[in-house]
Formats: sequence, structure tokens, C-alpha cells
Amino acid sequence: MQKDHWFYTKMIRDEITNENIEAGEGSYYSPYYQDNKRFEEFNVRYLYGREEDKDLGTLLWEPDRLKIGKYCSIASGSVFLLGGNHTHRTDWITVYPFKGTSQKSYQSKGDTIIGNDVWIGMEAMIMPGVKIGDGVVVAARSLVTKDIPPYTVVGGNPAKVIKKRYSPEEISLLQRVAWWDWGAAVIENSLDILQRGDLQKLEEFHRGLQNKKR
Repeated sequence: MQKDHWFYTKMIRDEITNENIEAGEGSYYSPYYQDNKRFEEFNVRYLYGREEDKDLGTLLWEPDRLKIGKYCSIASGSVFLLGGNHTHRTDWITVYPFKGTSQKSYQSKGDTIIGNDVWIGMEAMIMPGVKIGDGVVVAARSLVTKDIPPYTVVGGNPAKVIKKRYSPEEISLLQRVAWWDWGAAVIENSLDILQRGDLQKLEEFHRGLQNKKR
């Protein structure tokens, strides 16, 4: 697909240069409506550890990381807000990071972790330390401030649960099957199952795979 088309996408892991980001197989993003800026350049904010950060001298804190699972779809303009210089302590009287106090005024929110088969809508923002489960759908322009359990649809500012995609029993089955771990060849040959809503067929297919391994 040509670069000047809105349908143009790029594989995230093909572009990663910063060791504080990782992305699984098949996960892509759309750069079109963000003037074709690279993933690290636009979509990840306050990312510590870039070349220009070397001028900062000694590492003052353990950097937060962004971990993206397999087969995620990330729409244009989505932002992952990391804690690279998130030095504001709301449990103190002042939130101002005075010179020379960065190390103790920094309070990490932890790594931001995105599960597998997650769809993040256009211009959504994911706050630091949030963990998004497998199969989650985040509506466009949502502000995600809290962890989201697997196979949940959320939207709004702040994002709230809209619905569950499946029942608890079905979600347990989907996570046990974990189709994203099958390997590219098997996935390609099972699209007629994955692109339907028949979980019984999915379970039967997975059982067949397990039997072949024995």
C-alpha cells in the first residue's frame, strides 16, 4: 500500500530502535494521520534512552518500558505516555521537581503492557503503567488510566467498560487457546476459524493441534 494512503500500516517491531520498547509478531500501527511520523517519534512519549538522552549523563532511574503483544492493531495518533521524566509526586506538598531532587521525586508507575490481539482506536491515550489484557478494544480518543481485563471494550475520558466481548468461560477458553502463539503458518491456515465467532470450532481445532504434538 502506498505511503500517502490512510490504509497504509507499518509493523512496529521492524522500526524499533529503543531497547525500552518491544512488540510481538504481526503488531502494526498506522502513521498516516500523524504525518507519517515513526512509532517512536510520535506514538511513544517521554521515552527514555534515546540517543539525545545520553547528554543527560548518569541514568537517574530505571526506565519504564512499553511491551506490546502479538497481532495488535494500533490506529493513527494513538499515544503511549511513559514515565521517562514523570517526576511529579502527588503525595508530596509540592509537585514541583526541584533541581537535584529528580531521583527521589520520581515515582515509577511501572511498565506499560499491552496484551495480544488488542485493537487501540484512533488518538487514544494510554497512561503510564497501564496493563491492557488480551483481546481488548479501546475506542477512539479514549483516555485509559486503569488496567483493562481481557476481552473488554472500553471508551471515554476516562475510559470505562462498555461491554465484555465474551462470557468469563469463553474468555478463559480464548486465553487457554492463545491462537497468537500458534505460529504464522498455522494461523494463516486457520483464518476460516479465526475470522468467525464459533468458539467451539476454535476449541476443536486447538485440540487437534495439541494431539499432533503428542
